[in-house]
Amino acid sequence: MSPVTLVSFDIDGTLGVGEPPGIVSVALVRTAKRLGYVIGSCSDRPISFQRALWERLQIVADFTVLKHRLTDVKDRFQAAAYYHIGDTDNDDLFATAAGFHFLRADPVAHRSWGPALFGGQA
Repeated sequence: MSPVTLVSFDIDGTLGVGEPPGIVSVALVRTAKRLGYVIGSCSDRPISFQRALWERLQIVADFTVLKHRLTDVKDRFQAAAYYHIGDTDNDDLFATAAGFHFLRADPVAHRSWGPALFGGQA
């Protein structure tokens, strides 16, 4: 099996369906899934909320964890690269501590990491 890429998404301020809405569209999450990436959410929102969100969006998430448990995701999945997309310094703190590459969910930063992570589909 070839190495995979794992992408963790914060919800609020990151995903377009978050409160407040962020810059990461549901279509981009679907693109990640279509590319074979392991995807899921890492949020301050309760696990039950996260699971219900993915179900409502009709996306099969590979994981749902609370932000301070991001290390558990890395322990559970073997991947060639680990990314967490979020909008706050807190996201950066937990992602970096867990050994993930932190990608800031803002339009300027997205111009560099979007194409690199999702190719021409970002």
